[in-house]
Amino acid sequence: QVQLVESGGGLVQAGGSLRLSCVASGRTYGAYSAYSMGWFRQAPGQEREIVAAISWSGGRTYFADSVRGRFTISRDNAKNTVYLQMNSLKSEDTAVYSCAASRVVLATTSSKYDYWGQGTQVTVSS
Repeated sequence: QVQLVESGGGLVQAGGSLRLSCVASGRTYGAYSAYSMGWFRQAPGQEREIVAAISWSGGRTYFADSVRGRFTISRDNAKNTVYLQMNSLKSEDTAVYSCAASRVVLATTSSKYDYWGQGTQVTVSS
């Protein structure tokens, strides 16, 4: 099992920035680097959507159209951590953000992810 714990959420004004972190631990601690990692978000009354994903090496990334150019994703396998840097935040970015781990290379659908964190709330005030 892989446990994922997110942090870094909070309240920010539109145009501001936040950096989310997701730390992995568990029985597959040593194999964390074999997983692609993704960030998803879910706003009230809406379906969960992928925000960004990163391959195990960090060499390949994916971004949803709505965040491309504003968000970046990175990972530090030595720290078992994946980051989501969010810049130029908009009110429509308000959601619970969750990280997830997948054995599928650069998976972009939630069904391909095996492990999930509890999520962290991001609220952008306009």
